[in-house]
Amino acid sequence: MKQWYAMRVKPHKERFVRQQLEEQGATVFFPAVRVKPVNPRAAKIRPYFPGYLFVQVDVEQEGVDVYRWLPGVHGLVAFGGVPAAVHEALIAGLRERLQQIEAAGGLGRGPSYQPGERVRIVAGPLAGYEAIFDAQLSGEERVQVLLAFLSAQPQRVKLDVEDIRKAEE
Repeated sequence: MKQWYAMRVKPHKERFVRQQLEEQGATVFFPAVRVKPVNPRAAKIRPYFPGYLFVQVDVEQEGVDVYRWLPGVHGLVAFGGVPAAVHEALIAGLRERLQQIEAAGGLGRGPSYQPGERVRIVAGPLAGYEAIFDAQLSGEERVQVLLAFLSAQPQRVKLDVEDIRKAEE
């Protein structure tokens, strides 16, 4: 009986392995999302789970060695030597979540901030403070703000982008 399994692949080999498996007739799910990278030359579509993809196969009929020796593959995710099946509901939920992300314009498409712009911290231990936006950091979801507390000298604080909003005038 065919079931879904998570497959661990070598870094940056998800597309290559997907192509190999599809050429062999396997059903493959490669969760990927559109991103807005900091570097404009970086990939615009990235794996949602880097180093993993999902394959629907009959392991009892085909065996696990077929998937262990493919170029670019580490093997099926297994516990105690037994490949761990992934429920169809999880695959359906992932597909739905990826559609939601796509409908929202991809990851990293939140509001853009300009250096010097006033922001309010809305989550975390500093929630409620106002700060000055300083920079978007190299991670897709991190920012740096200048926060003046405990002294008049602003301190650089690194936060998740979801933790700030534009301050109301």
